[in-house]
Amino acid sequence: MRRVSVAFGVLTGISLVLTGCSLLPGEQREAWRMDAERACLARGDVTPSAYASRMSPISGPGSCGITRPFKVTALGGGEVQLSNPATLGCPVIAETERWLAEIVQPAAMLYFGSRVSRIRSGDYACRTRNSRPGARMSEHAFGNAVDVMSFTLADERTVTVLDGWRGDQAERGFLREVFVGACRYFTTVLGPGSDAFHYDHFHLDLARHGRNGDIHVCRPDIDFTPRIDPDAPPMMSVWPRKGADPVPAARQPLAPSRPDQAQMPRAADLPREPQEWSRSAPQPDPFPVTPALEPRSAPRFGPIY
Repeated sequence: MRRVSVAFGVLTGISLVLTGCSLLPGEQREAWRMDAERACLARGDVTPSAYASRMSPISGPGSCGITRPFKVTALGGGEVQLSNPATLGCPVIAETERWLAEIVQPAAMLYFGSRVSRIRSGDYACRTRNSRPGARMSEHAFGNAVDVMSFTLADERTVTVLDGWRGDQAERGFLREVFVGACRYFTTVLGPGSDAFHYDHFHLDLARHGRNGDIHVCRPDIDFTPRIDPDAPPMMSVWPRKGADPVPAARQPLAPSRPDQAQMPRAADLPREPQEWSRSAPQPDPFPVTPALEPRSAPRFGPIY
């Protein structure tokens, strides 16, 4: 009897290994995913290059996979290196490129006076949302999502989502700028304060929410007015940091093209942070922090949405 039980267990284990999908929800890969990839490639939104090479199709286990995957090592024409090569589909690569060019780089210049040269990001993973048994499949399982943990600037300064979300004034402003800006490009944007799983990174994806795919999820809801407009002229001002000299006149914002931009303060007009020995009464925080839903003593873990 014991031999029969052992044999049955071995056969069951072999069956699970062979099928693979037995460990994942029985979802079918939606037709819109292939349609989106096909349309993206037809428009030429992403083409093979030294930084984005075509890969063989990925299929399974279960519904996981990418019909026309790319292996991406850098964005922005090679200007922005990825910490690790990422396996992604055409649609999310194209939107990430737009977000980087129209929001992230202008925000980096606005708050730091330096462009982003490196991004620490996640990769393709065949798993459920937040790796929870029985949950729906994550967009990472379809190469349709990007996780961003940190930005490194050309001047070697690194801004992490984990520390910068409550960091100095420039870091807070920059991260909120790129977070709010991401909501214009992606259908799902999650960051610190959205839940217990995203306190240390931004999750960006192109999932279809709602019957017609016209619902966007952007959490948490923060009180922040963005200063970056993709249709506005480029800004070259720098957010003042402690001990920094005023910005030279040659680096002031270009002449505004709309009346509302004329009211934007110049970096040199913003208040300087006083020295420690002469610090005045605390002023209201221009970037209030939403109470984050995060473990207080648990070990740090990577992106798992």
